[in-house]
Parts: sequence; structure tokens; C-alpha cells
Amino acid sequence: MAKAAPAEQLKLLELQGLDARLKSLFNRRRSLESDPRITDLEAALAVANGELGAAKMAVHDAELELKRSEADVEQVAARIERDEARLNSGTGLSKDLVALQKDLVSLNKRRSDLEDVELEVLERLDTLRLRQATQQQIVDDIQGSFGVIRAELDEQLAENGAEATTVRGARAEFADGLDAGMLAIYEKTLGKRGVGAARLFHGTSEGSGMQLSPGDLAEIKAAAEDDIVFCPDSGCILVRSADWA
Repeated sequence: MAKAAPAEQLKLLELQGLDARLKSLFNRRRSLESDPRITDLEAALAVANGELGAAKMAVHDAELELKRSEADVEQVAARIERDEARLNSGTGLSKDLVALQKDLVSLNKRRSDLEDVELEVLERLDTLRLRQATQQQIVDDIQGSFGVIRAELDEQLAENGAEATTVRGARAEFADGLDAGMLAIYEKTLGKRGVGAARLFHGTSEGSGMQLSPGDLAEIKAAAEDDIVFCPDSGCILVRSADWA
């Protein structure tokens, strides 16, 4: 059976305290890195950006439609201007002038219809631009919230990392002063069980939280004070306090 002086074994409780703190800091870091608020905002931002993209495309299409409509109106207006100039000049056969007058009536009707279309497109474009601006604001708000939370988490992660570095340094310095054989057993137990050592207090293992059976307590009582004993439930090293039984 492996051995270490009782006073040396008691030091394992301090080492376990440092390892427990490191584990807590590690779990805290994982929790910060997977903060659900970030996940939710990323999902919301993806949806909002998709809707913003659709709104921008709708505005783009409407702007192209407006340009085509304006071009159509300009083309008909130019035709009307030319025909009116010809009509006002009075040159040409009378039948041609009559036909020209009829064409002008038709062209003016055509221009009126095209201007109505142009107005409808312009009104629709205004609505689409407003929708795009509203959607852009939604994206900006989400990005703003994301930035605030990200900064908060980065600050907490930095604090977590700084403390972990300090605790690791203290742990390494403390471990250097321990019995090498006992430390090797502790490290192996810690890696396998997740807990390296715990106190045996009033017959209860603080590693498992369980009261040991009379048979297990009898075996521990029969062991020498410098024997390294283990918790039958958790498998960690049991450090016997002065009133462990």
C-alpha cells in the first residue's frame, strides 16, 4: 500500500481546493463561451440580415422599374413635342395634319397612362425604401446588442483567464513541495475520478458525500496512519481528519 505522512496527506486537501477552483473556472469559461444570448442573437441577426437583403433587392428592382417607366414617359413626351412642332408649323397635306392631331390625342393618353404607372412605382418605391430602413434599424439594433454582450463576455473571459493563470501558478508552486510519490497517486486519481482527494469526516467521505459502511470504516481503522486509503464509492484519496471516525 502506498504511504505518505499524515501531515503530508493533509496537504492534498489544499491541492484539491486549488484543482476544484481551476475546474470551476474552466466550467465558467465554457459557460461564457456558449452564452445562449450570443446564440440567440446570431440566429436573430441571420434572419434580420436575410430580410434586409430581400428588402434591398425589392428596392433595387423597383428603382430599375422606375427608370424604365421614366424612360417610357420621356420617349412619349419627346414624340409629342416633335408632332406638336410639325402640327404648329402647318406644313404638309391637310389629311396628314388631321392624322397627326389624332396621333397626338393618342400619344397624350399614352403619356397620361405612363405617368400614372410612374407615380404608382414611385409610391411603391417609397414604401419599399421605408421598409428597408426599418429592417436596417432592426439589424443595427441586434448588432448593437451583440456588441454590448460580446464586450461583457470578453471582459469576464479576461478576468477568468487571469484568475486561472494565478491559480495554476499557485498550484504548481504548491505541488512542487509535496511528496512526489503521493503527488503521482493524486494526479492519477484526479485524472481518472475527477476528484483527487477528499476529507473523511465523522465516517463520511466528502468525495462521495456518502457515509462509509462499518466494514469500510473498519478497514480504514486497521490501516496505518501513513497508509494512503481510498473512498470505496468515489475512488478518491481519503484524507483522515483528526476525528475522522
